[in-house]
Amino acid sequence: MQALWIVLVIVVAAVAGWPVTAGVLRLARTADVHGAAEAGPEEHSADDHGPDVRGTQASSTVSEAASETAAQDPPVEVTDAGVLRGGMVIGILERLAVVVAILADQPVAIAYIVAIKGLGRYPELKQTPAASERFIIGTLSSMLWAAGVAIPVRWLLLG
Repeated sequence: MQALWIVLVIVVAAVAGWPVTAGVLRLARTADVHGAAEAGPEEHSADDHGPDVRGTQASSTVSEAASETAAQDPPVEVTDAGVLRGGMVIGILERLAVVVAILADQPVAIAYIVAIKGLGRYPELKQTPAASERFIIGTLSSMLWAAGVAIPVRWLLLG
């Protein structure tokens, strides 16, 4: 019976975490839109949030250093919706790994998960500030969901 609960927790953390993370990202985007509208046009320029989510750059306001860096690095593919490629699959695997690490009493493994994910996404995060924000918000909400599901079960089932 205990094994069934553990499998159920792993599935709930991995699969149900996607709508939770998507909701948090939607909430963050809504807060950004409302904040920009309240700032007014004189307080808020078009590129305050960096390049467009699709990876395009505002032509007249990019600094020379950023232009040189962008010219040296190959373009990164980000989908039209601003979601980094493979994000849903990576999120599921991330939540699975976090739950397993917590249930196995190996919390240090979570640091490895974050490091691997960050290194794998570094080129995209370096070029697109909007992607960086989505990465941080998505990773934190995803991991908090997985930990929030796994920790009580670990306390109850595994003592």
